Amino acid sequence: MFYKDERLALFIDGSNLYAAAKALGFDIDYKLLRQEFMRRGKLLRAFYYTALLENDEYSPIRPLVDWLNYNGFTMVTKPAKEYTDSMGRRKVKGNMDIELTVDAMELAPRVDHIVLFSGDGDFRPLIASLQRQGVRVSVVSTIRSQPPMISDELRRQADNFIELDDLRDVIGRPPREASDEPRNIAVAGK
Repeated sequence: MFYKDERLALFIDGSNLYAAAKALGFDIDYKLLRQEFMRRGKLLRAFYYTALLENDEYSPIRPLVDWLNYNGFTMVTKPAKEYTDSMGRRKVKGNMDIELTVDAMELAPRVDHIVLFSGDGDFRPLIASLQRQGVRVSVVSTIRSQPPMISDELRRQADNFIELDDLRDVIGRPPREASDEPRNIAVAGK
């Protein structure tokens, strides 16, 4: 539940939201996402967290990051770490949990409601702390994918769970196979 006069902040775990939307078969239209939550309350900030591959000639996420930065989102990025796993496969790691948590704790005294776009159970203690400070917390993820993209503990802790699939008609667009449009890439959180 949202109230028109409440101060809102969005905290988007980029790789987690991308993976959830992909599992449901649609892409996020971030302009529509921002408009939807401006309609629901007084949107103070919309943070987007992602790790970036710095040494690649072209990063598929760079156009999205640039677009978000120019269109009302506060971008929080850091270089992703590349490594080779025990099977010799190239892996990318870029966990943004600490950055998101610190920003949410700092903003908590100035907002009434935080919307977290992530299903990562590691955020359960953050939600509990925000609630103790009097902040309502909604979590956006999905239970309709196989497997579900939200941890049960996170869903239980939140004041409100918003099924991402229910927002499809409001903030979604069909996925494109090959396109020049900005897209997100998934970077492993751990």
